[in-house]
Amino acid sequence: MRFRKLKKQSKTKQKQTTQEENRVLYATIADRIKAFITDMFMIYVPILYIITYVVMDGKDEFQASDLAPLAGVLLYGIIYTLLLWKFGQTPGKKAYTMKVVDAKTYKKITLVQAILRFIGFLLSATILIGLIFPFYRKDKRSLHDLIANTVVITEK
Repeated sequence: MRFRKLKKQSKTKQKQTTQEENRVLYATIADRIKAFITDMFMIYVPILYIITYVVMDGKDEFQASDLAPLAGVLLYGIIYTLLLWKFGQTPGKKAYTMKVVDAKTYKKITLVQAILRFIGFLLSATILIGLIFPFYRKDKRSLHDLIANTVVITEK
């Protein structure tokens, strides 16, 4: 084989390896669901327990109240938003080695993006169609990811 062809082959191999290193691994839908369930048990359930049995007199009073569930969702939203903004992940996402990053720069998200993502999640969960988006997109982004311009990636 001629030297030129060998040199050309080595350059194409180098380009392929650098492209593979720069490739982003999007988090799978199954891992995202598992992380969500983990977050519910680690963050939301303790909040509801504290509101029900420490702040109020029990489940009957909690069920009769209109503000108690709203307070629980609000507290969960604040904690969720701060964790995403500060660390880029919640305990569930950390357990499954995922991180929420900006969709264009793949860097840490801003506080505004974290707030928009939570509000978008409430909207997505309400209308349900936003949670179906990842099944039809290559980048696995949900409606709340599109609203906040974020993406969930798997850390290497």
